[in-house]
Amino acid sequence: MRYIDECALKKHKCQQNCTNTIGNYSCSCYHGYKAVGNYTCISDEDDVNKASIVFAIATCAGLGVLLVLAATWWLCKVVKRRKIRKLKEKNFERNGGLLLHQQVSSSEGHVDATLFTSKALEMATDRYSKDRILGQGGQGTVYKGMLTDGRIVAVKKSKIEDESKKEQFINEVVLLSKINHRNIVKLHGYCLETEVPLLVYEFIPNGTLYVYIHDHSEDFPLTWDIRVRLAIEIAGSLFYLHSAASIPIFHRDIKSSNILLDEKYRAKLADFGTSKSIAIDQTHLTTRVQGLKPILAPRAHDEGRSLATHFILTMKENRIFDILDPRIAKEGKREEITTFSNIAYRCLNLNGRKRPTMKQITAELESINLSNRLPNAEEYYVKDLKTYFITRVCIQIYTRSQECIP
Repeated sequence: MRYIDECALKKHKCQQNCTNTIGNYSCSCYHGYKAVGNYTCISDEDDVNKASIVFAIATCAGLGVLLVLAATWWLCKVVKRRKIRKLKEKNFERNGGLLLHQQVSSSEGHVDATLFTSKALEMATDRYSKDRILGQGGQGTVYKGMLTDGRIVAVKKSKIEDESKKEQFINEVVLLSKINHRNIVKLHGYCLETEVPLLVYEFIPNGTLYVYIHDHSEDFPLTWDIRVRLAIEIAGSLFYLHSAASIPIFHRDIKSSNILLDEKYRAKLADFGTSKSIAIDQTHLTTRVQGLKPILAPRAHDEGRSLATHFILTMKENRIFDILDPRIAKEGKREEITTFSNIAYRCLNLNGRKRPTMKQITAELESINLSNRLPNAEEYYVKDLKTYFITRVCIQIYTRSQECIP
């Protein structure tokens, strides 16, 4: 039998080392190489490079997926922002933004009110948390909030159910933005890009006069003197609106629930939704009562008489002291109460032209308050005739300017 050396004759398939065996041969690789299959050898560096290539491909694929996801997320966010922006623009137009712009452009005087973003007011009210609700009513819901500059505000979320409500809202913004009086709630600004429009007022901490009238408080008892002072303050604010404002304004919804009390229990007139401005050359505006619903007198409820009608009938029958709060009847001077009642009676004249002006009312109420504030004017305040006249002038303008009595 002849022995054949395949390795010597190079009749083999080995890529590198060939080792002859009986009847066959075997393949092996040099140092630094490794076998792949039966015959092939590859360098260890090639293996590393191949692994690096695989890793690079996998990394690129992963980054590609991440980029696709990031692009998708960004695109969705852009689309969402665009939808939100379009919704805000739609809300702005629906809530009377264009009408407000026209009113501001055509109105006389400077309009001083900030246009707040919905995001700023959401942050201020903790996303309109129920814990922040100050009050709710037919006109909307009021929330307590804090702006980024630290100011405490009241945010009124209005109810707009029809076109007339929208006009009331715009009317309130335009009128209040021009008013600057210590007995009128100050409007800081508004927001129109939400589903319902928002008004931002100064925060008045002690609630409405209505609460103190109907729920007697030991912390702030409504004595006769305090009631006279509050009446003077509100009369002064109305005198300002009717006569001293850049454009005469008629509130048309004066009631105790629209009168707020600040930290010093001073009266602040609020809610100008139904107010009306008139031309300066128009001397009088005759209106009917504009309240949401008539207030019924307790003992006239069955007869359907309003509180005003009940008061008028009582005055005609000369029985005013029969319907007084017992505390007022006890504390107030009879002549002061009579004078006060006569002023109210004249204000309820059905013929608007026969009603006294707020200037007259303010002066008459001050005359009632004079005996309480200046019991001995000559002794305490009057050092000479000049001082006396200055003091009397200060009293007459008390509700329209800063305190000027020593």
